[in-house]
Amino acid sequence: MQTHDRHPPRVVHVWLLYDMGVLDDYEGLYSWLDNRDAIECGDSAAWFAVSCDEDDDVFEILSKDLRENVNLSNRARIYAICRNRMGEKKFRGRFIIGRRKRAPWEGYGEQESQEEETEA
Repeated sequence: MQTHDRHPPRVVHVWLLYDMGVLDDYEGLYSWLDNRDAIECGDSAAWFAVSCDEDDDVFEILSKDLRENVNLSNRARIYAICRNRMGEKKFRGRFIIGRRKRAPWEGYGEQESQEEETEA
């Protein structure tokens, strides 16, 4: 009889930030968060814990689970922040639904003007 050493699941703490349209499935997302005992962290932000195996990619697990349980439009964006891999010291963030877009504050700061060379 072979025995396989199996590590106990690890617990990963996740901050989830969401940017969804008025027609997106907020009720589905709220149900999904409630089922994970998520804690409210301000407008469109939550914190919760996920149990997973040592080798699992938390971002992939969350993305797949959200897509299966919440009806999201193509414009919905959900960003997760966590320590993705076992033993990581740094937090990592990734859009698990959607992608980054231009920041609304872009162009408001003081920036050096860049001179363009033109020939007359």
